[in-house]
Amino acid sequence: MKKLAEEEEALYKEQLSKLDERLLDNILTNICKESYDSIIVEITAGVGGQEAMLFVRDLYDMYLGYAEYLDLTYEVIDMETNDNNGIRHVSVMMSGDETCKLQYEGGVHRVQRIPATEKLGRVHTSTASVAILPAPSKVQITINEKDLKIETKRASGAGGQHVNTTDSAVRIVHLPSGLSVSCQVHRSQNKNKEMAMTKLRSLLYEQQLNKQTTFISELRQKQMGMKFRNEKVRTYNYNQDRVTDHRLQNGTLYNLPEFMQGGVALEKLEERLHKDIQMKTLLEVINKLETQLK
Repeated sequence: MKKLAEEEEALYKEQLSKLDERLLDNILTNICKESYDSIIVEITAGVGGQEAMLFVRDLYDMYLGYAEYLDLTYEVIDMETNDNNGIRHVSVMMSGDETCKLQYEGGVHRVQRIPATEKLGRVHTSTASVAILPAPSKVQITINEKDLKIETKRASGAGGQHVNTTDSAVRIVHLPSGLSVSCQVHRSQNKNKEMAMTKLRSLLYEQQLNKQTTFISELRQKQMGMKFRNEKVRTYNYNQDRVTDHRLQNGTLYNLPEFMQGGVALEKLEERLHKDIQMKTLLEVINKLETQLK
């Protein structure tokens, strides 16, 4: 009888442990629920000049590789390049069931490496900022035509296929908010206008979220920063072949070339970030409840 009771006790403890895990997972999922069918990934060069723009190109390629790995569809909304194959700024809309796996990419990303133009072999530190914005539907954001100032012009760029001979580039100014968006990546003026409107809705939706004072929206506001080197959320060190996410304890990974392909390695890091931020969010909820009860 004693052995039977011990076996039953072990069985019930295991069942209770599994129930606790499921209950905690459900609570955290509801607390941290930020899932969108479509998102806009914005990458902007920060400190570092030409090297920062080349780093934006690397991040852009990494996220496109990640989108393909996750079977997401994507479309470039806006891209500003330079003559050295670098990117000053790029916006990409991604859609699919797994867009939530990019939600923790927002922030200042720092790269440490020897630039191709460096003659003395010195390591330079440059930055790029990443923002992950929800792309709302037309139902969520209503925009009056009378509030828009729409301008068209010829697309500009480094040359080749990016330069048009027609007025296909579109710039839209939302007069009440002062927000301005542009798109020139397509040869069709209507397509550029459509993509610019999508980005405008995204920014207006983000603006509304930023007015909220809940802790969830506060977590989403801290993405772009001032692009300074000390604001980094992640460091990519090419000389040491490592990636370090500063939001995690023991957040250092090796095999940087594999990570920059945007596949399994990035997904595993995102999963670690997801669990860590969930727990921090739960602790914040508990602390707020305790404060309210005092």
